[in-house]
Amino acid sequence: MKSSRITQRIRIAGCAWLLYPLISGAQTAPLPSTPAPAASTVVSVPILVTFDGAEQGQTNTTTQPADDDAARPGASATPPTLTMFPHSDRARWWISGQANIILQGHEAFPAKYSGPNSLTAWAQSATTHVLTLYTGYELSPTTEVFADMEDATGNGIGNANGLAGYVNLDSVRLVQGVALSKAPYLARFMLRQIVPLSRDTVEEDRDEMHLATSVPARRLEMRVGKFDLADFFDVNTWGSDSHLQFLNWAVDNNGAYDYAADTRGYTDGAVVEYDDHWWTARFAEAMMPKVANGQFLDADLARAGAQNLEFEARGNLIARRAGVVRLLSYLNTADMGNYEEANADYLNHTTPTPEIVAARQQGRHKYGFGLNFEQEVTPHFGVFGRLGWSDGRNESFAYTEDDRTLELGGFATGQSWHRSNDRAGVAVVGNGIVAAHQEYLALGGLGFVLGDGGLTYGHEKIVESFYTAHLWRGLFMSYDFQHINNPGYNQARGPVAVSGARFHIDF
Repeated sequence: MKSSRITQRIRIAGCAWLLYPLISGAQTAPLPSTPAPAASTVVSVPILVTFDGAEQGQTNTTTQPADDDAARPGASATPPTLTMFPHSDRARWWISGQANIILQGHEAFPAKYSGPNSLTAWAQSATTHVLTLYTGYELSPTTEVFADMEDATGNGIGNANGLAGYVNLDSVRLVQGVALSKAPYLARFMLRQIVPLSRDTVEEDRDEMHLATSVPARRLEMRVGKFDLADFFDVNTWGSDSHLQFLNWAVDNNGAYDYAADTRGYTDGAVVEYDDHWWTARFAEAMMPKVANGQFLDADLARAGAQNLEFEARGNLIARRAGVVRLLSYLNTADMGNYEEANADYLNHTTPTPEIVAARQQGRHKYGFGLNFEQEVTPHFGVFGRLGWSDGRNESFAYTEDDRTLELGGFATGQSWHRSNDRAGVAVVGNGIVAAHQEYLALGGLGFVLGDGGLTYGHEKIVESFYTAHLWRGLFMSYDFQHINNPGYNQARGPVAVSGARFHIDF
């Protein structure tokens, strides 16, 4: 464990890393600005348009920007070079990579009591590393295959316990108290099939999960294999990227979206997506883990599985500025415990402590809904947010222990201060759990993330801000700060302030 001086060094180092590029002003090509509406060559209804640009790694799959788009402030006539090595738009193959290194720390914070799954209250720091190799190949103009290798190490501060909105999305969670293997693993292996439904085409940004640069305006897309559901569902341009933007679990994803995944965040399944000019609908069937936060997936879809449905609409209805709204629903079926039963078994002296594992029953359901939006305010500033709800009766199983969430945030790119490829953001999140879940934790029950041995309930409140400085080509450095009130929904603990420095390279 580190002393409190380490946290101070993190803050000083983070500020020093960022001051250098701000003073020097050294930049390569500009980063695409926050999304702005572009005239479409295919949309017949003038008020329905889409964003013409986004963060690197996001795609524009619905419109073809007008010729005068490059004349907008901050726009570039040529694609920016934001990788260490350029990537071909014509080759049938794709090879790229990234490295994301995050150092975080916090001072000692007040805690009247602590339990097995509490965020440790003494001063500490921790580092995580995620290295990814992305590969893809175009078998035909409408068929693509992808295979990604990943190496992730580092459990994060407190071993990724004690917070519903944990501070580092890159952390490697423990499985029943045991760390995962440190060996590299296959993260994604999937086939993408495009089925044209129209002759008119639109441009699409080429990246590690989309190789075609021109696709039908109306089409079906099917993906099958191993993937991360969060690659396709509940995506937000400004609140889904732990590499260059926010770090918190409840900021980068909807905390109440208990999406199917193993401990590392991946699942096996299929996604079917229908894309039209101004809207998209997608559905996924995926495997659930055999146990909560489990390493192994249940391949018997007749008894366990996850159905996910999302509708996305794009337009410029507010002040003629571009916006997106996404409506999400999900249904999980697995061998889940029930909080009310676990509480009753304890109070009836059937179990010595509240044990959600003892109350598990195959075939139980958990369902929920989500709202996800992003809205441009100026060409270089936008606001975003999420609203999440789950029924909460049955056990939190795959993502985090969160039944209710509300998130609001703002995001800006650096054109206004002549740092075109920099970005900054701030987000506020409130998380909550249902009464039975509260009682379970108050009686001393343990989940796979939370468990202080008791609970003085209060909503978990998170504020996160970051600044990412582009240094050269694919090299970025960031400073991140998070303040959490009532960590793990417990008024008897905290608040805690977490500072972080991030070093990121895109190859």
